[in-house]
Amino acid sequence: MPRELKPTAMAPPAAAYAHGVQVPAGHELIVTSGVVPTRIDGSVPANIDEQANVVWQNIFAILADGNMGARDIVSVTTYVVHSTDSVVMATRLKLVMNARDAALNGHLAASTLVTVPALARPEWLVEIAVLAARQPNS
Repeated sequence: MPRELKPTAMAPPAAAYAHGVQVPAGHELIVTSGVVPTRIDGSVPANIDEQANVVWQNIFAILADGNMGARDIVSVTTYVVHSTDSVVMATRLKLVMNARDAALNGHLAASTLVTVPALARPEWLVEIAVLAARQPNS
């Protein structure tokens, strides 16, 4: 079973995430590409909170296809398009983190949040990649 790493020689995490997660040998892994906020019908929500929710729905579809779920996620890397407006940026980050926390429902994974100037399509404001691991047949 993956184990959260909580070193006492450093400050606790700044939000709901683990500093590190150790995955023992023999675990099955799912590594996603950057998952984007495009719905199955090809539409993309206009606002970032809806985009983040669509991304998490898409992540869970990928994990389900590999017989995994939220509790198997060990690492999350989130990319958020930067805004020069500090209020807009703070709101974007809060909404994306809230979506992550809601999706993980108390489960802690290693997490990195990066702001970027743009993503591959101009309407995308958020993209997330995850790594999931579980023991075979669990």
